[in-house]
Amino acid sequence: MGTPFSHDFGAGFLSAEAIANPPPFSRARAAVAYSGVARQMVQGLKFNDRTDLAPWMARWMLRAGSELIADAEVVVPVPLHWRRFFWRQYNQSAELARNIARLAALPYAPTAVRRIKRTRQQIGLGQRQREENVRAAFAVPDETEIEIRGRRVLVVDDVYTTGATVAAVARALKKGGASAVDVLTFARVLPGDFRPDEADTI
Repeated sequence: MGTPFSHDFGAGFLSAEAIANPPPFSRARAAVAYSGVARQMVQGLKFNDRTDLAPWMARWMLRAGSELIADAEVVVPVPLHWRRFFWRQYNQSAELARNIARLAALPYAPTAVRRIKRTRQQIGLGQRQREENVRAAFAVPDETEIEIRGRRVLVVDDVYTTGATVAAVARALKKGGASAVDVLTFARVLPGDFRPDEADTI
């Protein structure tokens, strides 16, 4: 799940989180912890139109997720609802995913998953509220099933906070026929750092 440990426990070691609540995706990796400059970069990309940061962030993600990239057959961003996309004019996850696909020479499928439910923003929500907020929020349209059926999909997002969003996307992809799903994000909110009441915890 991309959780850093204090030292190397050896190959195949699983975190308590992964054992207690196995995710619907196979593996998750992140380039950086969500703090300091990394937090500023994420917020710049997401809220301040700093799409120029995406190629730099994507390169860091490629290094951190090299094992996922090696197995990936198609790259899919976490989609925005069309109303939020219309308001923001771009999808920060798609900016990252497009650059990753280009740098890794992988197929890019930006419309393979659709956000069919307009969810409220996850900021300020606790773990269970986040899970409920994105439940059944995503689907693979019939016309894009061919892009992911039988393939190992790499889902790209900007931040892994509690994993609720990428888990919901992974479930939709597997329901749509994906053989497996991996998750690559730029930043990861570390276990113990998540505070639903923090305004800037994404």
